[in-house]
Amino acid sequence: MIVPRTESVTEVIRKVQDMPELIRRHVTDDQICVLTFDRPDSAANIFDKATLVDLNNHINFILCNSSLKGVVITSAKKSIFVAGADLTQLSKAKTPDELRDMIELGQSVFNRLAMINIPSVAAIHGACVGGGYEVCLACDYRIASPDKVTKIGLPETQLGIVPAWGGSTRLPRLIGLPKALDIILGGKTLAAKPALKCGMIDDIAPREYLVEKACQLILKRGAKLRVRPTKFMHRLAKVGPVLNFIAKKVQKQVLQKTRGHYPAITKALEVVTQGLTKSIDASLVLERDAILELGSTEACRNLIRIFFLQERAKKLSGVAADVAAESKVGPVKRITVVGAGIMGGGIAQWASSRDISVILRDINHDAIAKGLSGIAKIYDAGVKRHALTRVEARAGMDRISPSAVDVPLHSADVIVEAAVEKMDLKKKLFARLDELAGPNTILASNTSALSISEIATATKHPERVIGIHFFNPVHRMQLVEVVVGRQTAPEVVRRAVKFVQQIGKLPVVVRDAPGFLVNRILMPYLIEAGHLFENGARVEDVDECMLEFGMPMGPLRLIDEVGVDVSNHVAADLASKFSDRMHCPDVLSKMLADQLLGKKSGKGFYVHTKKGREPVVNPRIDKYHSGTSCAKLTRDELQTRMVLLMINESARCLEGGIVDEAADVDFGMIMGTGFAPFLGGPLRFADNVGLPQVVAEMKRLADEEPRFTPCSLLQTLAGTGQTFYKS
Repeated sequence: MIVPRTESVTEVIRKVQDMPELIRRHVTDDQICVLTFDRPDSAANIFDKATLVDLNNHINFILCNSSLKGVVITSAKKSIFVAGADLTQLSKAKTPDELRDMIELGQSVFNRLAMINIPSVAAIHGACVGGGYEVCLACDYRIASPDKVTKIGLPETQLGIVPAWGGSTRLPRLIGLPKALDIILGGKTLAAKPALKCGMIDDIAPREYLVEKACQLILKRGAKLRVRPTKFMHRLAKVGPVLNFIAKKVQKQVLQKTRGHYPAITKALEVVTQGLTKSIDASLVLERDAILELGSTEACRNLIRIFFLQERAKKLSGVAADVAAESKVGPVKRITVVGAGIMGGGIAQWASSRDISVILRDINHDAIAKGLSGIAKIYDAGVKRHALTRVEARAGMDRISPSAVDVPLHSADVIVEAAVEKMDLKKKLFARLDELAGPNTILASNTSALSISEIATATKHPERVIGIHFFNPVHRMQLVEVVVGRQTAPEVVRRAVKFVQQIGKLPVVVRDAPGFLVNRILMPYLIEAGHLFENGARVEDVDECMLEFGMPMGPLRLIDEVGVDVSNHVAADLASKFSDRMHCPDVLSKMLADQLLGKKSGKGFYVHTKKGREPVVNPRIDKYHSGTSCAKLTRDELQTRMVLLMINESARCLEGGIVDEAADVDFGMIMGTGFAPFLGGPLRFADNVGLPQVVAEMKRLADEEPRFTPCSLLQTLAGTGQTFYKS
């Protein structure tokens, strides 16, 4: 058995004897020991050193009581079983030895649980991820509630690490190598039903009966719970040639998908496949060594940092501390969405799925019917993914009340306008909404670029007008920009942020400015891609170089996905505001004239065929080249130009006070555009490259093309040896 290298379990126990009780113990009349995770003063259970020690103490009790017939592990929290390891402790480990001790302590305690001589059952309700699921893997049997809060999985690779408390070792032995690789390499979490289907749990029971059923299983089946026949396919996967075949095939797929940017995924593949041929203890050593190696990488540090930024967004108040007093207005119960198009329908669907009543308003019945059809499709897809049940989907649809005429809106807590991106239309709408709304109703626009402050001038109460900008598709994108106009009241900002958090989205508060934050940074990048193409660069080179950088999609492919018409409109609007450094590429207007709208028309920079097939470069797109100055640029040179403009615009946003911190810029770009997460965002990436080097390269390019001139903040930081981040 593995034990901590520098501290024994007993030594660790002595250091935390005075900690509060983290796991309650109860022995039933039938001599079953029920261990209930219930961290005091917290909505979540986590595994820190104290919790591991507490669990170890309970295992000591179990081992010393021969009358016990079984063990049940459960949680008292409403929506959390155990939410994994305490990343704060792991990330603050000052030396490799500290990290090693934490990993070995967890492995040791879980190993002891796995080897107790009576059957053990995990009764799971709520989030059961990372270390939370690894403790369940150390049990003999697992049952879970079917509730939508129950999510089971091993998301460690998304944090740049591997499951190292037995997950990489025990899961493939439980469900077989192919399924385990799918879960571990993908960092997946599953709802209860798909988890049951793939073997991650053994049964499902209502939350109210989980512990009772676990106890019944122990009394009825006893030691038989501990016997798990190994399937032939599981045994076959351990055979050398078969194992090598699977490993090589998966490795090829991994490298194709990640392009080598995410070392944790490659390392997890190595640990799982090699560990399957070794003993449990030897496999745990592989886990430990892997996480020690990965913990020192920049990718790991950036991915864990993103996790903390997500957690920060969930707790954000949106206003300064001196005005962040609790609102007298409670949680949002009713909203109105004006506009039943793709965005309006998406917002209505998402809110209704979060137990909010929605009035969906549009100008005619046909628009409403089309919007409701789109909402129904989203719900149907959610049912197929087991994200919600058919009953929950039907209830969500029932919360939506369509209307093609004006209705009283005084009871609406929030009105979200999602109409056409035309300022005159929005002003007319808001003037009317101002009349229909109640005195405490927030008036929000989902505009992606138009001025919130100007929209607010059409109302008698500009202080309650705010931007709540969702990203498309609403049901997949977590980020929401909360845009503060010049007259927006602090209390309205706070309530808007709370509304965004209430519906499970992640807010970033930005000040009203052209393009806000995400589009302000994204558009110069897309505009530059257009310039590079029309001056001779191939579509393949422009897009491939950014895929190699780590972006989820190339810029020209992204223009196709968004729509050439939409991209041209937003680019032209932003370019008009910053004409000194932005000019909308002519190629977009030429493509529009020829009805090349991108994916929506089937052709753009790419030809988009049947759903599920990758688009191919439009064979006739080269006719839109209007120059040759970029034809001979290498992919590295193309990439440098596009990335530098994103860095420069990111710094301008910080310099102009659109957000308060560099972390807000990076968080917005990662969550809103998929900016290479392992790089930490454009400003973190600039720090890591070195600001003097970044500025020098910009100045070199600016000698011929002034748009590359580095902003004042970049030049100041580079000249004084400072960085965007203090550490």
